Amino acid sequence: MTGHTSPFDGEGDTPWEPPLAGTEVEALLGALERLRWTFRFKADGLDRAGLGATVGASSLTLGGLLKHLAAQEDFAFGTKLSGEPLGEPWSGWGWDGSDDWEIVSAAHDAPEVLYRTYDDAVTRSRGRVAAALDAGEGLDRRAHVADGAANLRRLVCDLVEEYGRHTGHADLLREAVDGRTGEDPPEGWRPRPTTAEATAEGSS
Repeated sequence: MTGHTSPFDGEGDTPWEPPLAGTEVEALLGALERLRWTFRFKADGLDRAGLGATVGASSLTLGGLLKHLAAQEDFAFGTKLSGEPLGEPWSGWGWDGSDDWEIVSAAHDAPEVLYRTYDDAVTRSRGRVAAALDAGEGLDRRAHVADGAANLRRLVCDLVEEYGRHTGHADLLREAVDGRTGEDPPEGWRPRPTTAEATAEGSS
């Protein structure tokens, strides 16, 4: 099986660069996109060993972070925004609702499954946020979570914070795997096409 379609196929040499003088929506979503691109760059192109590597006493892995951030994307812009259940692929994987399930269970997933899970979640999030903005009210649009006390702006800010923490973790993990460093991807970078070890393995 050849690679899958990635949401990180933007136009230009630096599609992750936020606008220098954008609107509030452009600046906030631009900050989130830059973190998504940077995280994907840090996690890109690794095999099971690379995705499963740890640093020091921490149990975090790049594979675990791919699956965790995928879940956070779906939870923020699906469940929190509109009240949708997490749905597939999560419901089909028997998630028991426990903390860090996705981080721990990633150790049993093929690299192709982890990359696809993350990329598909980002694609869904972009579509959901675009639809919410198109519906009017902009970032003031009320979310389902907290009985409507939260708005879309808060959800985006929360995900920026989540990525900020975990992209820092990814910096350390990737440097330990093969020495890759850098704040942003190099100009013109795109994810390496992935090949399935065994997509049929699914996720545990």
